[in-house]
Amino acid sequence: MSVNIEEIEHQPVHQFVEQAYLNYAMYVILDRALPHIGDGLKPVQRRIIYSMSDLGLKPSSKYKKSARTVGDTLGRFHPHGDMACYEAMVLMAQAFSYRYPLIDGQGNWGSIDDPKSFAAMRYTEARLSVFSNLLFDELAEGTVDWQANFDGTLQEPCLLPARLPNVLLNGASGIAVGMATDIPPHNLLEVATACTKLIKNPDMEIADLCAIIPAPDYPTTAEIISSPTDLLKMYETGYGSVRMRATYIKENSDIIITALPYQTSGSKVITQIAAQMTAKKLPMVEDIRDESDHENPVRLVIIPKSNRIDVEGVMTHLFATTDLERSYRVNLNIIGLNGRPQVKNLKVLLLEWIDFRKETVRRRLQYRLDKILHRLELLTGFLITHENIDKIIEIIRDNDKPKSILIKIYQLTEIQAEAILELKLRQLAKLEAAKLTKEQKTLINESEQLASVLKSADKLVNLIIKEIRADAKKYGDVRYSPIVKRKVAKVFDETVLITSEPITVILSAKGWVRCAKGHDIDPLSLNYREGDECINVYRGQSNQQAVFIDAGGRCYSVAAHTLPSARGQDEPLTGRFAPPSETGFLYTLLGEPNDQYLFASNTGYGFIIQLKDLYTKNKAGKAILTLANDSKMLTPSLLTKSETLHYAVITSAGYLSIVAVAELPYLSKGKGIKLLNIPAKNKDEIVICLDLLEPNQDKLILYVGKRRLTLKTRDIAAYTMERTRRGQKLPRGFQKVDKLEVIHSKKEENLF
Repeated sequence: MSVNIEEIEHQPVHQFVEQAYLNYAMYVILDRALPHIGDGLKPVQRRIIYSMSDLGLKPSSKYKKSARTVGDTLGRFHPHGDMACYEAMVLMAQAFSYRYPLIDGQGNWGSIDDPKSFAAMRYTEARLSVFSNLLFDELAEGTVDWQANFDGTLQEPCLLPARLPNVLLNGASGIAVGMATDIPPHNLLEVATACTKLIKNPDMEIADLCAIIPAPDYPTTAEIISSPTDLLKMYETGYGSVRMRATYIKENSDIIITALPYQTSGSKVITQIAAQMTAKKLPMVEDIRDESDHENPVRLVIIPKSNRIDVEGVMTHLFATTDLERSYRVNLNIIGLNGRPQVKNLKVLLLEWIDFRKETVRRRLQYRLDKILHRLELLTGFLITHENIDKIIEIIRDNDKPKSILIKIYQLTEIQAEAILELKLRQLAKLEAAKLTKEQKTLINESEQLASVLKSADKLVNLIIKEIRADAKKYGDVRYSPIVKRKVAKVFDETVLITSEPITVILSAKGWVRCAKGHDIDPLSLNYREGDECINVYRGQSNQQAVFIDAGGRCYSVAAHTLPSARGQDEPLTGRFAPPSETGFLYTLLGEPNDQYLFASNTGYGFIIQLKDLYTKNKAGKAILTLANDSKMLTPSLLTKSETLHYAVITSAGYLSIVAVAELPYLSKGKGIKLLNIPAKNKDEIVICLDLLEPNQDKLILYVGKRRLTLKTRDIAAYTMERTRRGQKLPRGFQKVDKLEVIHSKKEENLF
């Protein structure tokens, strides 16, 4: 067979692919992933429950195998995968997934802990739930349009005539091409009330609607903790999120979790908590177990180590670190009455559904009116027949085409004449004028009422409101998810979770660090790399922050428990920090955040700073002490809480000054102020010794070579003066001090 090339359509590949993909995208959006605003269902859901209705699986009927429903749906309306269809069916039957399930299932339909643990379709049975009546009650009353199925052999409804906005009641979620939808479920009574209010007053603000529908209502008693402001913004824009938190009670000393957020697995929560316990991030929890059963679907028991544990603090930490608190995205993306997907706010969504409902009720009333008018037409013909039964029988018996004669003689319509001709003799015998007249009168009254409602917009609206209220009374229930104001969940401070143990941090001259357990470690007994040696040692606790200070006056901090053990290899600080210059690390500090230190440079400037001011997460560190050219930082000195504490400072010119620490300012960074008055002309004079002492208790010992000079209380008083003074000249022979030592007359225990 030859093919005429001219008859072949030629099209660029890019144009063909673009059109093909666009068609595919629109199919996924309109026929698979997004729900319709009318009945709130996706095509697969609509076809499943319509097939069940067609099979006679009403709420009052017997259960039938799910495989029968799935097979009927696939074979007649939805030619797709059987497992995908069955999963959609299962979802509509799970009371923990749907706020108002559309299917009443019998058998294993999954659990809260594992929604996909349902049995195969050959084992489970199902029928429609009572709530599904809201979708099917008016289906046979001319309320919706019908379309051909995939092979054109059957008709299926384009939509179901929902009596309430199911799109809000059960919500929906789906991912299409280039768009998605996440509609949360809501409470029936709240939504019905909002609809009736909005029908009466279409100019209502969204804030007024939110007073009636304050938040979604999930099929769980876990708390909604989103703020009213966030919820209002979500309903105003159609975008946002809802945050849920598990509920718990105290039972003796145990913590009992009684409700989990929507679609949260209890086993996963237990795994998350157990992982923290294994990692020693929950030292206050001894054990956790799952006591959930049929009577208590959610019962997770957390056992604290003692009665003194702060339960609220533990739960706050768990809310921040596990699925006990979750956030759910909201995206009110729906296929509207115009057949196009759009993100709608709450008011637009409800108004559009109300328009759908008005049209549905109008079509229902018109359908009923048309049926009544048709019946009245027949009744008129039957009454004429009853009055002239003998003559009509004679006409039918004696004429080949009695229809036209009957129409002409008795002025009948085509429909009336046809109905009279189709009457059976037994029906003619039973015709009673009284019954026909009574039925005619009843139908005339009903037709007048229907016509009156159809002509009056107010009467139509009142009828809709009446029906919505009746349905709300019949199917409504109280809110499941309480709306509660809660504090923001916070993770435990890492120092709280780390066991407090004595440690010693050793810093080498080349910037390598290690951490040894205990305070009795001898740093000289450790092995160092060739050409390296210990430069600084500081004792503290494992749950403290270790602060490192470089020669440029910058500080860096890290959790002390993360430092490498002294039993293994040490670690270069440059691997953790990124100093802006190669100045080298000089000092390390550990202590409580409020500990105070004296920071000073050899140029004679200094100030007091708290240890917490040295903490930083910046790898490049934080500039603390401003150093002039060629100046150096002196060893930081830890201050005691004594009000009589003084500092002793000795310069290279042989001057000693003892000044009250109280004269120094508290700064978070900077150069500081003069520790003593060094004349500006003495540019080469620097501070060579700095230490702290109690003038009335301590002794000062000055070392020059092998000689030493001891200054007792009376001598110290002679050198004690104001900070702005020059200081006193030391005795001849002791003006080039090599070392300054403070001897405490009343020895204190090591703070660490």
